[in-house]
Amino acid sequence: MTTQLPTTMHRPFSANDIRITRIYDAPVALVWDAWTDLAQVVQWWGPRGFTLTTHSKDLRPGGSWVYTMHGPDGTDWPNFTRYHEVEPRALLVYDHGASAEDARPMFRVTAIFRDLGDKTELDMRMTLPTAEEAQRTRAFIKTVGGNSTWDRLAEFLEKERSSSEIFVISRSFEAPLTTVFDMWTTPAHLAAWLPPAGFTMAFQRADIRAGGDAAFSMSNGDFVMYARHEYVQVHRPDRLEYTQTFTDEQGNESRQPGEPNWPVTTRVWVSFAEEGELQTRVTVRFDIDGAATPAEIAAFTAERAGMTLGWNGSFNALDDLLAGGESGTQGSR
Repeated sequence: MTTQLPTTMHRPFSANDIRITRIYDAPVALVWDAWTDLAQVVQWWGPRGFTLTTHSKDLRPGGSWVYTMHGPDGTDWPNFTRYHEVEPRALLVYDHGASAEDARPMFRVTAIFRDLGDKTELDMRMTLPTAEEAQRTRAFIKTVGGNSTWDRLAEFLEKERSSSEIFVISRSFEAPLTTVFDMWTTPAHLAAWLPPAGFTMAFQRADIRAGGDAAFSMSNGDFVMYARHEYVQVHRPDRLEYTQTFTDEQGNESRQPGEPNWPVTTRVWVSFAEEGELQTRVTVRFDIDGAATPAEIAAFTAERAGMTLGWNGSFNALDDLLAGGESGTQGSR
């Protein structure tokens, strides 16, 4: 018996729904083509580290997309999509299942593409048959890094639009906007969640304001690295912009320890947006600052998986800190 999932367009959100919203720095035509053109979708679809093989695609109401995701561990994940509504540059509604042979959809997706001029808002709703299945799916998406799919789309769109290589990572936190912003601009809070697992962070100075800077070290007891942030924008509560440079102990410009081809300076944008009264989405974007050699660009792009792993560890600690958990305290990860 086929499971019937409700149409999602004009009903309130419920516990059965998983909502994903993103704003991309690209016109709606570019975002739509990235979703629907097979030559483009293969370059970003799926969690970071996954690859894609399409077996067939027929983008029309009643049509289907049959594809396999290949995990970094060699596991193959068959997928089947049945399209119900296709409005170019505006709307996709489809059921997602494991295979064409199994007619029961796992969930229904409604993807709305909103034209914001030179930007596009992607507003997605995944509707599961029950609230319990929605909760299990949220946990699975987090485990496999599924949200990195939408970060990879941002990176792909930027490369299509400007030929620039960037790194993007996004996370929602269950805390008010101003609380999350303060976790990024109060040195004691930063030191409690930002360091990699097993490291502690100490500030030599911290002047977190537009035109200010911060010098700090991170250590695991056997190894110490030094860096400096120079703040371009500190606009409470919605955005930060700063440059990041590795230094030696005396504060002189240096290279990333262990990677001599890492760009000398990167530029970081952090945006904060409300997702309801007590939820905040943080989006971090890294760019190479200034001109870069081919070797530096290659080193930067090759490190995206490692950066994702590192930032997810830090974000997990920030989650704990916001919830009052012990693992959010300095040096506990």
